[in-house]
Amino acid sequence: MMPPLTSLHLIVEPVDMRLGIEGLSAKVHAALQRSPCDGAAYAFRNQRSNRLKVLLWDTTGVWLLQRRLHQGRFVWPQVGEASFLLDAAQWQWLTMGVDWQRLSP
Repeated sequence: MMPPLTSLHLIVEPVDMRLGIEGLSAKVHAALQRSPCDGAAYAFRNQRSNRLKVLLWDTTGVWLLQRRLHQGRFVWPQVGEASFLLDAAQWQWLTMGVDWQRLSP
């Protein structure tokens, strides 16, 4: 069973979607100097922002989740920081292709 997302970091720079668990884990380590097995989830997008992959550690192994939008794009933070931390509501909106940055309480 997949654990709930408690902490999700968006890796801002786009990545090659051919990368698997090892390649994306190396990106987490290089961009954030963090271990991909630290309990947080890490999301990556492609250049066109219509695909994303998520690394998620569940204490016994790593999940690699993938999502593709058939229309539209995932809204991603602008390049500047290496990563961006999302809360659960923002994550739900992002995965639906909605502009989560415009959410108001």
